[in-house]
Amino acid sequence: MARFRSGAIAAAMLAASSPAIAMAQTAATAAPAAQTAFDRRAAQLVDLFAGNIAYADYFDPHFQTAVPEPQFKSFSAGLIAQYGKPVAIDRATRTHGRSGTVLLRFERGVATVLLDVGAATDARVTGLRVTGVTVANDSFDKVAAEIAALPGQTGFLVAELDGTTIRPLASAAPDRQFAVGSTIKLYILDELAAQVAAGKRRWSDVVPLSHLSFSSAATANWPVGTPVTLQTLANWMISVSDNGATDTLIHLIGREPIEARMRAAGHKDPSRNIPLLTTVEAFALKGDNFADLRLLFLRGDDTAQRRLIEDNRKRLILANVDGVSFTEGPRFIDSLGWFASPNDIARLMADLRARGSKPLLAAMAINNGVGPVAAADWSYLGYKGGSENGVLSMSLLGQRKSDGKWFVVTASWNNPAANVEAEPLVGQVARLLALAAK
Repeated sequence: MARFRSGAIAAAMLAASSPAIAMAQTAATAAPAAQTAFDRRAAQLVDLFAGNIAYADYFDPHFQTAVPEPQFKSFSAGLIAQYGKPVAIDRATRTHGRSGTVLLRFERGVATVLLDVGAATDARVTGLRVTGVTVANDSFDKVAAEIAALPGQTGFLVAELDGTTIRPLASAAPDRQFAVGSTIKLYILDELAAQVAAGKRRWSDVVPLSHLSFSSAATANWPVGTPVTLQTLANWMISVSDNGATDTLIHLIGREPIEARMRAAGHKDPSRNIPLLTTVEAFALKGDNFADLRLLFLRGDDTAQRRLIEDNRKRLILANVDGVSFTEGPRFIDSLGWFASPNDIARLMADLRARGSKPLLAAMAINNGVGPVAAADWSYLGYKGGSENGVLSMSLLGQRKSDGKWFVVTASWNNPAANVEAEPLVGQVARLLALAAK
């Protein structure tokens, strides 16, 4: 049995970038009311999480202020992705008048929900906390079978990290090279931290935002030349996968030093990523208006590809990215982009952890990728994901609360024939994380 445990988390502590969040509790000041108010709201939890009850009709105004509706929807979606649809109330037990505990059954688990109901006439809910989810009889084999059933190609690895030693607990296709999208940015972070450790740079160095890019969550429409620190760029690049921050760092610390770091960190097929493309270069080459260069690039060896990128540096710019090309299906995900195997990612995570850099680890922990319930058994949880049409990659580095041991959980899903949906893999990775926490 895999079990998640988490205490109450106040709204002020919630991170907006997390894909799933815990719910706040607002103060209920009036006297307890009849039992039926709690029972009625408890019975509505299935419909609430299924989206069949209006948010404002269920929660009181104080709760709505503490936890806005989009945050609750994100939280609910995360639970459903991991545990399936809500199906029934197993038990509702009143403990203090209008407060009590509800066991809410999902398709693949039972959530413990602490519920508080207000004393107003409409008896709306003033507090809701999911303190844990129990999954009976889950196993690595069950999760592996579900991952293998996804359309396209999949692979994953769960392993304990002991220094540079990687001890696999479960895996599938761990040496296969997958398109991993923005997960490649961890190599950039690794090289940046190495240059800081060598005294070449400082995290507090202020540099200009030199290269804007397509699909940038933090730097979209920012003026070129805006002064930012290296730590800010790293935080943006990892936590929200900002492409402008990424390309600025690539140009600043150097394409070839990052490639060298990739080799040093144990990537078994670095040529797949040499020359290391900036995000703008990758978007441009994948677009319809660079079909001529794309064909030459794919035919060339590393040296020829590097020369093509250099010779066309004035063409491969943001202004020439054909965004329309990315509105439908996958674009050359087998041959153009960034690639790594699950074992490559595990070796990279070992290198990142061994570096012992607090800013590096902090950047990875801003958005843990799985939310607070799944993270409850981990004293540290760092994450980087990557996605594009037909590509989804999730990689976590965690320190287990129970014994301080370190683990990596990484999974990739590629489907050249169609786009992929995030929810199945998010849930499966969260289950792998829970099994590793046992």
